[in-house]
Amino acid sequence: MFWILFPVTFLIIGALLVFYLDLANGALICLILEIISLVVLFIGRVLLRGSLLRKRLILWLLFIVANVFIILMAHPKIAPKSAAYYDNPIKTEVMSVTEGKIEGVVSKDNNVRIYAGIPYAKAERWKEPVSPDSWEGVRDCNYFAKRSYQKIGSEVMSSLVDMYAEGAWHPDFSSKEIEDVSEDSLYLNVWRPNNSDKNLPVLVFIHGGSLTSGSSSFEDYNGEEMAKKGIVMVTITYRLGVFGYFAHKDLVTESKNNTTGNYGLLDQIEALRWVNNNIEYFGGNKNNITIAGESAGSSSISALCTSPLAKGLFKRAIGESSSLVVKKPPHTFRSLDSALKMGDNIMKEFNCSSIEELRHVPAEKLVNTKYTNSEMTIDGYALTKSPYEVYEAKENNEEALLNGYNVKEADAFVIPQYLFSPTNKNNIEERLNTVFNTETTKKILDLYKNEIENDAFTAFNEIISVWWFIYPHDSWSRMAYSTGIPVYRYQFTKENGYYGTYHSGEMIYAYGNVKKSKYDYRYNESDIKLSEVMLDYWSSFVKTGNPNSGSNNKWELWNPTDNKVLELGNNVGMINDKYLELYKIFDNYLGV
Repeated sequence: MFWILFPVTFLIIGALLVFYLDLANGALICLILEIISLVVLFIGRVLLRGSLLRKRLILWLLFIVANVFIILMAHPKIAPKSAAYYDNPIKTEVMSVTEGKIEGVVSKDNNVRIYAGIPYAKAERWKEPVSPDSWEGVRDCNYFAKRSYQKIGSEVMSSLVDMYAEGAWHPDFSSKEIEDVSEDSLYLNVWRPNNSDKNLPVLVFIHGGSLTSGSSSFEDYNGEEMAKKGIVMVTITYRLGVFGYFAHKDLVTESKNNTTGNYGLLDQIEALRWVNNNIEYFGGNKNNITIAGESAGSSSISALCTSPLAKGLFKRAIGESSSLVVKKPPHTFRSLDSALKMGDNIMKEFNCSSIEELRHVPAEKLVNTKYTNSEMTIDGYALTKSPYEVYEAKENNEEALLNGYNVKEADAFVIPQYLFSPTNKNNIEERLNTVFNTETTKKILDLYKNEIENDAFTAFNEIISVWWFIYPHDSWSRMAYSTGIPVYRYQFTKENGYYGTYHSGEMIYAYGNVKKSKYDYRYNESDIKLSEVMLDYWSSFVKTGNPNSGSNNKWELWNPTDNKVLELGNNVGMINDKYLELYKIFDNYLGV
């Protein structure tokens, strides 16, 4: 029995431990120590096969203690992230911005200068941002600043998400450090060509993350490739979650602007002001600024396009995979009453009777509030009307709009929600009724009758993708078109071995970073080619407001008569929008 039970138990324990070490982002040394501990256990247990129980228990106890130590080692260290991505980077010359002198680093290929972690503002908790302090000496800007305060996610869960996206397990025992978080987080990063050119176009990118997470240093929108196209690229941090979107009536009273609930949005506006005041030092043209964002960053872009405070701070806008320009946005937006009610609930949650008491709650406790704080609101200052109403009044800020979506936007959200009860033709009506009224559900079921019969699981995911992400872009396009500005619209359809056409799958292509991906084995030459095409489109739009350039002249202006969008996939060209009938149902549902 020993030669059956022990080897089987040993193999199961060993496999689980090695699997966990990989999920936890363990380093190679952890794997080596784990193998040693397993070998010692196996040999020791064989040698002690006929020994007293006490001796065998001591062996197992030593094995458990060793593995507790190894597992603790496996979790990555928290450390600042280099902006250069190579050891001992070359420093740039010292230059000046409004607040003082800075020194950055040169990219590995010597084509780009990078300045990371530049303060653009400062802010006390739940107060409007103000200009940053000046500094003496030269500020070292070769590391990204800490992330805005947020929950530090589980490396194990992150690895499981990657496995789900890839559909496979690819062990990697090269441990990667993670960035720390801080409430002192109003910093930005600049990439510029390594030359002395002036009046360069500028792109300011706002990261996503449901307004509760994210980083300005994520590799998928690293600015090196955009800078090589002759563009000064900027990425920014902003306050998130309860630190960025908490609202309370007492904060309205204490604010000189009578505002609350949009601190993260106010940070973004302050960053744009800093860029306008300082970008010429980096060779940028403050009169040629484009703002861009993905997911909650794109929701933020649509808010900036409608904020009176952002008027004149930029010319053009790029929105990827989210929009608030809907009569009733499906996410990232709420009424002020709702925001204030949540604020009262948070006060009760932490047993605080005043804002000052809540301000003294440590960030590591406050971040774990059970309320998400992932939505903007009409505060009367940053936003005086809903984004939809601003476009109705033709008061939007941008002069041209490029926007679009991926075809499987909602899959990564919907599938985990119903992981143990997949959608089928017997439960799809019930699930649609949780989102829409019964009349609208009936219309959707009639429209998707054949699709539901063939594959209800995929049909449901598509309907929710359109409702949450694709329809809002149609609404944004229609409203922007009605104001007379040029609108370019895309649909990303390129599947690959990683995120493919899921939410955020297009970013690594649009900003030219497919070759830099740590998952480069999941991409091939067709992905690199598409990335080059998309980078050309995005950079041309940043430069001129028209994505077409040279021989890359396929992208036609969007209009509500033809309703054609640019497909970005194995095929690159104009196609018919397949969701027009579903848009009509949603229009009717919202009373458009």
